[in-house]
Amino acid sequence: MSCLPKLGKRTKSEERAIREQVKGVAQQNLKRLGLEGDADLQFMLGGGDLVKVRSKSWQKNRFFKLQEDCKTLWYESHKTVRRKQTFAIDDIASVRRGRQSEGLNKHTADGLEDQCFSIIFKDRTKNLDLLAPSGEEAKQWVNGLDKLINNMLNLNRQQNSEHWIFSCMRNADKNADNMMTLKEVKHFLKQVNIEVDDTYAEEIFKKCDASYSGTLEGSEIKHFYDLLTQREEMDVIYGNYAQTEGQMSAGDLLGFLLREQREQVSMQDALKLIEKYEVDETAKQQKRMTKDGFLRFMNQEEGSIFNPAHKPVYQDMHQPLSHYYISSSHNTYLMADQLKGPSSTEAYIKALMKGCRCVELDCWDGANGEPVIYHGYTLTSKVLFKDVIKVIKEFAFKTSEYPVILSLENHCTIDQQQLMAHHLISILGDALVTKPLRNVTPTNFPSPEELKGKILIKGKCLKKVNPSLSNDGVVEEGTVSEEDEAADCENGQKAKPKKSKIKLAKELSNIVVYCKSVHFNSFDHAKEMQAFYEMSSFKESKALTLAETSATAYIHHNTEKLSRIYPAGSRTDSSNYNPVPLWNAGCQIVALNFQTPSKEMHLNQGRFLPNGASGYILKPEFQRSLSSQFDPSTLSEGPWLQKKTLNVMVISAQQLPKLNKDKQSSIVDPLVRVEIYGVPADNAIKATHHIDNNGFNPTWNESFRFQIHVPELAMLRFVVEDYDAASQNDLIGHYCLPLSSAQNGYRHVPLLTKRGDVISSAGLFVHLMLTDAE
Repeated sequence: MSCLPKLGKRTKSEERAIREQVKGVAQQNLKRLGLEGDADLQFMLGGGDLVKVRSKSWQKNRFFKLQEDCKTLWYESHKTVRRKQTFAIDDIASVRRGRQSEGLNKHTADGLEDQCFSIIFKDRTKNLDLLAPSGEEAKQWVNGLDKLINNMLNLNRQQNSEHWIFSCMRNADKNADNMMTLKEVKHFLKQVNIEVDDTYAEEIFKKCDASYSGTLEGSEIKHFYDLLTQREEMDVIYGNYAQTEGQMSAGDLLGFLLREQREQVSMQDALKLIEKYEVDETAKQQKRMTKDGFLRFMNQEEGSIFNPAHKPVYQDMHQPLSHYYISSSHNTYLMADQLKGPSSTEAYIKALMKGCRCVELDCWDGANGEPVIYHGYTLTSKVLFKDVIKVIKEFAFKTSEYPVILSLENHCTIDQQQLMAHHLISILGDALVTKPLRNVTPTNFPSPEELKGKILIKGKCLKKVNPSLSNDGVVEEGTVSEEDEAADCENGQKAKPKKSKIKLAKELSNIVVYCKSVHFNSFDHAKEMQAFYEMSSFKESKALTLAETSATAYIHHNTEKLSRIYPAGSRTDSSNYNPVPLWNAGCQIVALNFQTPSKEMHLNQGRFLPNGASGYILKPEFQRSLSSQFDPSTLSEGPWLQKKTLNVMVISAQQLPKLNKDKQSSIVDPLVRVEIYGVPADNAIKATHHIDNNGFNPTWNESFRFQIHVPELAMLRFVVEDYDAASQNDLIGHYCLPLSSAQNGYRHVPLLTKRGDVISSAGLFVHLMLTDAE
């Protein structure tokens, strides 16, 4: 990294030496990742030609190669501006082998299945569809990428931090000589989001330049890294409890776990943590934890705000379906807005992979007799119904094994309805529920556990659910009211009357078992006249009015029947409504536009974060009992009223990302908002001051107090923003979880992007204490 004048062209021996040095760096990185000697990764480091597929006519050969950092993929572009492009392994959400993207399915031949694969990105709409020269090479690319992705996912916060910092160091190392000049140190500090004056940069540089050479290398760079990453707040916490010759004995650690973290643990648990996380063998033998061991422990899931006991499926999954909140999507086929955006099978894959358990299919007559899915009477593109069903079959149970509900909005003629039924039965096979379980007339919903791996159809039905009725005894077709959610659109986009009738084919009616769509009249009418499996859909405004004016009646209704809520048709930009008041009223299927990153989707992601990301969350007991008198607005005495005081101290943040990466001088000015969402009495927002020019290690040490009345319904959300005095603040990251899943004590809070993906190196450090109110 020295600032020497540019020399002439390198000799062949110099080039060979540099290649050997680069190769050595790659092997060191593979060793650090535990993947030394892996054949797939050695192949990727050598690189190879792949065909980039965009359409039938646009299929171009490109050279792809894994960079020596083993974290970046490089490929040659034919763009005039950027001829060489890279993307980070950390930016990849998943890799799919075969023709499992919409693009590859459309634009490549069936016989190329083994040679195809797709790279799916976290924050990009478009996939990278690729075709390898052979099935074996495709397999090597997919296997190698999967290994790197899984390796990144399994890194703890400390390892992610080190990865990120060393990556920034490499970027600052302009001539790859593994040395840092003062100029490069300044460049590096800006890369890691710290604004420093020249005096401070020179001071830290001199402190580390023990050899007085004018460059940092080897152990000097390690010293520089240690100075940079020192966490004063962690030093203080450790120092308060390290009462045994400057280290933490098992007893000291137990004291910390009991007093600060408020965990129900024993001496045996403290000893297990020392065994698991202590890096110094001498300390481990003495049953002690050094500061390095303590940092490792605090950066693992034990030190996370999210209770690790709530990460797997931990709730009772044997209750009736109506006793759960169900993660649900509206107009699932859309990738963007409601008027002219694209429809795509990819949108169903993304929703299902996020744990969504209720997806919507807006079905219309298509050309050549094949039904299509799109937003009727608009310019949104169309996708074949059968292609969507194939994708649902493939991806329904990859994230969660619990049941998926297909919500059909049916506008088709009889012939195409019959074809819809054929596709559902032939493609979904045994997964499709076509008759009541155990072949008896049901009196209540089966449980998510009983319906594992099953797909339910929600739609219109001509008959009562009774397995003893022969299909021969049912009329071939009948007339039902047409479901048309977008008919409530107030901006003139729709030109249809709301209450039109359509004919319903027997074949489609017969596969509606537990989710028969009916019009809602009143709660009294539903109680007296409707069977448990007859469910209604409510426009958001109607549902919110009921939740505000008749909350207890709505909760009783939702103990036995399902309710689906959908956004108003006027939300043509695919914006979302606040789901919290509907969850407060016990509504199960609160459908949101999954394609729109928003606060409402962040709340939805937080609501369904626990319980194995299964898409099912058991409602509190007071929302499952017909005798409950719970009303979220009035809060009368009852088991729901458990008054708590929540104290939150926002201590610090680590390695917040730069928002304007192209502008070297751009440094964030972060502030933190702490938000509570739940019953109206609990809703609150409090914020720290902003800190100028420090996204690397800002410290606030600000405390907030919240009064909580119904903790079982409360959601806790952290938002980090870049302060701007002249315009709206920009989102840096956020994190949301149910208050019941938050751990007390000193905790690290991961941060997510606007679209809900983890920012691997960034996080908040907070102290939480939830206690009974006095």
